[in-house]
Amino acid sequence: MEKTPPEIYEKYIKAITDISRAITTEQYLEDILKLIVIVTAKVTGVEICSLWLIDEARDDKMIRLKATQAIDPEYVKDRSLTMEEGVVGYVASTNRPLTVRDVLKEPRFKEKEMARKLGLVSMLGVPLQGRDGKAIGVLNCFTSEPHHFTEAEVNLVTAVANQAAVAILNTELMVKTQVIQEELETRKLVEKAKEVLMRRRGFQAEEAFRWIQKRSMNSRKSMRQVAEAVLLSDEL
Repeated sequence: MEKTPPEIYEKYIKAITDISRAITTEQYLEDILKLIVIVTAKVTGVEICSLWLIDEARDDKMIRLKATQAIDPEYVKDRSLTMEEGVVGYVASTNRPLTVRDVLKEPRFKEKEMARKLGLVSMLGVPLQGRDGKAIGVLNCFTSEPHHFTEAEVNLVTAVANQAAVAILNTELMVKTQVIQEELETRKLVEKAKEVLMRRRGFQAEEAFRWIQKRSMNSRKSMRQVAEAVLLSDEL
């Protein structure tokens, strides 16, 4: 990694700018995550950069590997840890950065055999913090040579990680908003289709809804598609 703070600063500002630009796009989350690790690895010059996200859907929280720019199958395989496991779990649960001079000598680092195979030596792990300061994941950087991560480097990688967190949260919000919007539109169409069926077939509201529901199941089409067909036939 570059050791001159001004040069590092310039590169990391470029990384933050690239990630910020992604926030305003309509890319899916997987694309955003891939962009983050590629940009971070490029500007830092590290061997491997990986991004882990906390799975909040489970009662026993897990943190899962979601993206890496590495192509080695040993690293890209599906992996997950509990919040108490490994360096990743430590960074996520304490919500603090951690530097490791030699991962093979770090008791908390669980994947020493993989590190030997890939030639990984030093690492920096930083939490991805949302606007409320809560950790939503971890960004890891590994070097292939012994490296002392300076305070400036830690601070700048943290800035990149926090900007990445904003991109991730915004993308998740965008997806949720789209899903909600689609659900609302479907409900409106179903209500209109019910009105058509009540008028044309003399159904009660509940009967009309059950008719749409049954037709959806029998035809293996969504209720929205059935409702749209009803409305289309009413226009003809």
